[in-house]
Amino acid sequence: MLKVRIIPTLLWKGFGLVKGVGFDSWRRVGSVIPAIKVYNTRDVDELILVDITATQNNEEPDHHSVRDFAEDCFVPFTVGGGIRHVEQIRRLLRSGADKVSINSANFEGQELVGQAAREFGAQCIVASIDARRMDDGSYRCFSHAGTKDTGHDPASWAKQMEGSGAGEILITSIERDGTMQGYDLQLVESVVRAVNLPVIASGGAGNYEHMRQAIQDAGASAVAAASIFHFTEQTPAEAKIALKAHGIAVRETFPG
Repeated sequence: MLKVRIIPTLLWKGFGLVKGVGFDSWRRVGSVIPAIKVYNTRDVDELILVDITATQNNEEPDHHSVRDFAEDCFVPFTVGGGIRHVEQIRRLLRSGADKVSINSANFEGQELVGQAAREFGAQCIVASIDARRMDDGSYRCFSHAGTKDTGHDPASWAKQMEGSGAGEILITSIERDGTMQGYDLQLVESVVRAVNLPVIASGGAGNYEHMRQAIQDAGASAVAAASIFHFTEQTPAEAKIALKAHGIAVRETFPG
């Protein structure tokens, strides 16, 4: 049985970490390396680091900083933000990233996921999808940190990313981001049903029950979260204990 993963997300902006609501990330919540060191001790399965300004400002991914971060990270480390071509991915992987998360470039006709999967292997490639629920109840993918409507349906786009060679899908609800009101289960389930890849649910986790719902009710293979760990006393280790109590297989790095 595949074991569910608990994955904290770190949003990196300039010289520190930030968090907000609905992709409006303005509140500073600390520095990257101290956060990584804390998570090393808190039974997380992976970490995701997203440079939220790189794509918007057309900047190169900062592989020098990623190298510094990776030296202190003892769990699988996914890096995203500003990735537009294969050479950038090569530099990030050589700098210590285990995976890269690609979003906006996928909508620009570059076929970057396919190129990267052939070059480095599908296990390194996460296709990230940021989605918004529209007034008519449908969903659409947004790129460039949630600012550009691509016109694509998330489930169909996830299927296309699977066909291109992605190893897993990260699906984030833009309007649930930072609210701690729960994942958009309908969105997550639609993507899970569309692909035969692991799907990471993101956007809205506020308690362990929300994580259980994303896994048992919507079918996610992993749950990503930020605010719940930044702004409450809830921890990844306690999340695993709570999920295990519901019969969910987790990686048991905690006592007992």
